[in-house]
Amino acid sequence: MSLDKITLEILANHTRAAAENMAYTLYRTAHSTFVKETEDFTIQILDAQGKTCAVPMDLGATWYPGLDYGQAIPMIPDYEPGDIGMTNDPYSGYLATHTPDLVIWKPIFHEGRILCFASGHIHNTDMGGAVPASLSRALTEIHQEGIRFKPSKLYRRGVLNQELVDVMMTNVRKPELNLGDLKAFVGAMNTGERKIREMIAKFGADTLRQGLADLQDYAEHQAREILRSIPDGEYFFSDYADEDGPDGYPARLAVTLKIRGDSAILDFTGSDPQLTSSLNVPTGGNPHHTLMLVGVYYVLFSQNPSLLLNYGLTRPFHCILPEGTMVNPQFPAAVGMRSLSCARLRSLLFGAFGLAMPERMPAAPAGSSSIVNVMTYDDRTGESVIAAVNPVVGGAGGMPHGDGTDGSGADAAYLKNTPIEITEAEVPIRFRRYGLASGTGGAGRWRGGLATQMEFQVFTPNTRITARNRDRCRFQAWGILGGRAGQPSTMSINPGRPDMRRLDNIDTFSANPGDIIRIVSPGGGGRGDPLEREPERVLRDVICGYVSPEDADTDYGVVLRGEVVDFPATEALRASRRSNAPKPHFHFGAAREAFERVWTPAAYAAMTEILAGLPVHWRYFVKRRLMQAVTQEGSGHAEVWAAWEDLLAELPYMRPRQAAE
Repeated sequence: MSLDKITLEILANHTRAAAENMAYTLYRTAHSTFVKETEDFTIQILDAQGKTCAVPMDLGATWYPGLDYGQAIPMIPDYEPGDIGMTNDPYSGYLATHTPDLVIWKPIFHEGRILCFASGHIHNTDMGGAVPASLSRALTEIHQEGIRFKPSKLYRRGVLNQELVDVMMTNVRKPELNLGDLKAFVGAMNTGERKIREMIAKFGADTLRQGLADLQDYAEHQAREILRSIPDGEYFFSDYADEDGPDGYPARLAVTLKIRGDSAILDFTGSDPQLTSSLNVPTGGNPHHTLMLVGVYYVLFSQNPSLLLNYGLTRPFHCILPEGTMVNPQFPAAVGMRSLSCARLRSLLFGAFGLAMPERMPAAPAGSSSIVNVMTYDDRTGESVIAAVNPVVGGAGGMPHGDGTDGSGADAAYLKNTPIEITEAEVPIRFRRYGLASGTGGAGRWRGGLATQMEFQVFTPNTRITARNRDRCRFQAWGILGGRAGQPSTMSINPGRPDMRRLDNIDTFSANPGDIIRIVSPGGGGRGDPLEREPERVLRDVICGYVSPEDADTDYGVVLRGEVVDFPATEALRASRRSNAPKPHFHFGAAREAFERVWTPAAYAAMTEILAGLPVHWRYFVKRRLMQAVTQEGSGHAEVWAAWEDLLAELPYMRPRQAAE
């Protein structure tokens, strides 16, 4: 029998508090900067089947309220009190999503039965592999991305599996960081068990067990209520990562959002084929995989801030994930940069919902969070150092009733700033600049959030720098309803010097003594017509350094005389620029508009059809060859098929699967 609403609300608060206590234990005792400062970790309370029932609200990453451990947990055949399971293998149970993410879970028994689990993940600074910090888009298979552990017992009846830990520590670059974080993580699980036992004593095991099920049912009800408020229909949207590999072609993600009453289908047909770079998203085809629904969680929560965050939110949604594509790759595809693709998936879903309910949705957030790691030699101690420096996160998109958050907003706001004093104490680098980048937010009635810029200097030869998730140097965060796209991202070595080099989306490189690295994240897109923004707001932006006086005139039609608005001149200028012509729903920026003049919807649909008929290992190769061949503006179905026939003639041994069969 379901619990009454009062008891359920009390239980919701208790389970969330238990999760927050676990998160606080981890946060206060972890060793690596990436966990104790950036807070790239999660904590969950699971039911006995492995479904997430409660998460913290204020600590850790916000991606995972719908996480399901149900495939991974049974891969360990039996559990006893004191056991802790662990995995970091993206292809074993499709729970961990890239190798640095170490996931653990602890069963909590009552009267001989598993009542629930305490669980979570931490992002380790390094798990070995080809590059420091383990991740780069240049990697081509999972074996290059560090050591992997299928679901295994980290603890057996309360005793540490030292052999397993020794294997891990032998293969990572800074074992003391991994070991320190692991001990803190286990402490968090023990905190979770203690809090669960307090709830058993307070409510009883049967009430707690029923409550965990009812919490999911209530979250599902809340999600369905929101879906019922959205007009039925089909809404197609696509978005791009700049490159499908180093110096490659764009990588497209596409979705058709189908709203049907209180349920929805997310059909990702039209997304690019599985890549030989590491932008693939490992889902195993799970129609409720949390990575494919991350954008949905943000949309739902923005519509109802009282939403319960748990697995129940996923039930009204069904994802179609074609096999052998970026969103459902086959082993051993590299997946380390799935976080870059997930950022694009979030903006993809924001765009689809922006078509379904434009009056309630913001413009695109920056969609690129450069996670910077430095591996160098510390002359002060005589030891090598590897550490996360800071996430360089961009602004949020302009909102329906306000400007986008500057610097770190929207779907990346959980990545916390690390004070530079802490970083400089741990890593021998010197920060030269860290703050907001002027003029980077997309113009609009509501301005896009400003980008972040970070500049630091290194002092040791062959300092290895990894800046994962580098993107949006080409395709900008889109504006909506008359708003303009945000400014793109940039990265360079020695800006303003004769030896300056642009790096843009390169994500791993070496620097030498005296080199200066500058990273500027993307700005968020604007929302609404910039000519409708109050002149006083534009003046304030100019005074604060957010917008230049030139952009006040060019983008907003505001005439300034020093620090005073010339209202008559402003109104005259705006009147001369206003047009009755309909504005496009989205403003994508010049790069995407130029690309889509060649790769029209008809052309991309033809390529998708061709690739779907090929064996998986041919698809990426053929995609690149077709993109190389089709260059004429206005291309369509016929042009792509003609290029395909030419390729078949060149490579007669390549045949679609049907022909081969």
